[in-house]
Amino acid sequence: MRMKDKVVLITGGAAGIGRATAERFTEEGAQVVICDLNEIAGQQSAAELGIAYYKVNVAHQPEVRAWVEAVIARYGRIDVLINNAGIVRDGQLVKFKEGELVGQMTETDFDLVVSVNLKGVFNCTQAVAPQMVKQGSGVILNASSVVGLDGNFGQTNYVATKAGVIGMTKVWARELGRYGIRVNAVAPGFTATDILSAMPEKIIAGMKARTPLGRMGEPRDIANAYLFLASDEASFITGETLRVDGGLVVGT
Repeated sequence: MRMKDKVVLITGGAAGIGRATAERFTEEGAQVVICDLNEIAGQQSAAELGIAYYKVNVAHQPEVRAWVEAVIARYGRIDVLINNAGIVRDGQLVKFKEGELVGQMTETDFDLVVSVNLKGVFNCTQAVAPQMVKQGSGVILNASSVVGLDGNFGQTNYVATKAGVIGMTKVWARELGRYGIRVNAVAPGFTATDILSAMPEKIIAGMKARTPLGRMGEPRDIANAYLFLASDEASFITGETLRVDGGLVVGT
């Protein structure tokens, strides 16, 4: 029970890695609060795990602040924030065929991914940090990705946000360390979530072949990394990005 009675907030907690993380922290005794835009999945996960759910758009600062205020009013503290919420809208910067421009990433798709994956992390952390400063303790964990370290074809917007998350993690580790707050990031590799399971088997086989351990990660693998970094076992780790990727190097 490494997280007994700790109040843990998880964004994007209704499914995939977020839900697995909520389940893992609940097993370790935490009082888990998830938020997600998917109300049906959020309520279902909350009911199954015995945790609290709020419908929140992390890209909308007033919603985030209202959520955090409600959590503080209910529980009196926030011990861990896991910025897990994220989306993808893939596309090449420019796409050519036979010398002609036939497509490009839209400004709408670029802005949307930045608003959720980068600004959302900023919004949630800024809302939670004052309470952690008052407590003199806290852990903030941010979802990056191996593509934020290695880059990836067709993901200008997503890669920019995940690299940006690593940068913000380092800044906040410096700014908040004096208050007893640790800030780290986790960079998952190919992970078997619903998004990937819908892909053709040929693509999934290729992902496995490019991963030295010969398999895709499970959401619980990522959840275990979050659990370690949130626990006292990681009490002298801050400003770091932990790859959980089976040895993958994107693009090789």
